[in-house]
Amino acid sequence: MKRPPPPLVALAAGFAQRTLSKGAPPPSFPRALVATATAGASIGLAAASVRQFRRHGTTVEPFEPSRAVVLVTTGVNAISRNPMYVGMAGLLVANAMRLGSSAALLPVAAFTVIIDRVQIAAEEPALLANFGAEYEAYRVSVPRWLDLRSVRIARGALR
Repeated sequence: MKRPPPPLVALAAGFAQRTLSKGAPPPSFPRALVATATAGASIGLAAASVRQFRRHGTTVEPFEPSRAVVLVTTGVNAISRNPMYVGMAGLLVANAMRLGSSAALLPVAAFTVIIDRVQIAAEEPALLANFGAEYEAYRVSVPRWLDLRSVRIARGALR
């Protein structure tokens, strides 16, 4: 099955948000501020992961996980196995906040399910084949998305 590029899935979700939010009032200053902060944090998370991958000389290409030469487990990859996808989802959440529409959260959920069940489901077996026990230990200790373990891991890293 041919998988669409994750940024294209996120872009389609963004267009769906816009369609579902027709007629929503313009954002208030506080809502725009929170949306901007969320977008900035999301971009920062994804960009930090891309920098880590490039620093380690491995691919960020999601369709060829078998080309990965290094398992990146440091930096933001220590709090989520998929910080690039978390960043994309965060941008969609920020857009939903900016739009002020609860209906705009539906495409966020759709994006998350598609990435989780289609893209990541294809990546993980390839990473396990490439890195074996090292990937399995990483998979067990670091959440796929973000959860309470992520908060504990991040707190420990700050100490």
